[in-house]
Amino acid sequence: MSTQHPHAITTLDTPAPKVPAALPGTVADYVHQALAARTRQSYQDDLQRFLNWGGTLPCSAEQLATYLATHGASHAPATLGRWAVSLGRAHTTLGYENPARSDLVKATLRGIRRQRGCAQRQVAPALRDDLLRMVATLSDSPRDVRDRALLLLGFAAALRRSELVALTTADVAFDTVGLTVSVRRSKTDPEGRGRRIGIPRARGPICPVQALETWLARALLLPGTPPLGPAPLFRPINKHGQISAQALTGHAVAVIVKQRATAAGLLAENYSGHSLRAGFCTAAALNGAPYWQIRKISGHRSHAVLDRYIRDTQLFQDNPLNQLF
Repeated sequence: MSTQHPHAITTLDTPAPKVPAALPGTVADYVHQALAARTRQSYQDDLQRFLNWGGTLPCSAEQLATYLATHGASHAPATLGRWAVSLGRAHTTLGYENPARSDLVKATLRGIRRQRGCAQRQVAPALRDDLLRMVATLSDSPRDVRDRALLLLGFAAALRRSELVALTTADVAFDTVGLTVSVRRSKTDPEGRGRRIGIPRARGPICPVQALETWLARALLLPGTPPLGPAPLFRPINKHGQISAQALTGHAVAVIVKQRATAAGLLAENYSGHSLRAGFCTAAALNGAPYWQIRKISGHRSHAVLDRYIRDTQLFQDNPLNQLF
């Protein structure tokens, strides 16, 4: 079996389906854009990990199965499944047969899932009271003002962490009624049809709209070069109080949620960036909101995922045991 590391890395910097040379360059450009930049980078990282382990390209089904089995106890089944997809894409991009489609590799992944358990880890939703506890620990420092806006907006708009960090100042509009948030692209909307979310001003002291207004006003006063055009809504702040021009990463959102959960006396390991979105869906279900209203905010394309939140909130409602004891 031949090893083609240099060729593979060069070709897969931006992996995409091979385009015949006779086609116009614009076709190649559009094919390249068929994959989001983050997806292309994930494919590249997964390929590099495989090559560093000692894998070859092309590889046999036996080698790929061995690679997955070697990491079966240390990595989540979902991660291993993603690796298989990435390596399969690397092969098809270069015109090789995809080993991930073999019965051996599929059986290996099924065995790992069965041994590790098929249930997906479900983080704790940050419900209203949890959110209020987190926000109550925050001061008026620039980082705390940013985090207050991030937590409240992430909850109120039921945003995925990738959606939250993708927002720019051009995606929000304020008026006397409230805030309109334009989510231009999401996990379930790769073609960018987008959705608009309305967040009314709260009557009480905890208001997502006011929190974001305060953060944006503060962000313009922080040291650094003021943005000339649309800027990322949530950006890192260094220890000197300087605001970065770049957006926060999705990982940073998860870290912020965990840090604020810890400060509020909550168990950080139960929370993640997804806890804000899950918290809205769960709280809305507990409040009796119908499916269509929740989906209008969350952007879920079907009831399937929402069913998990709804069922969890109804475990003790209309329970036959209530009448037996």
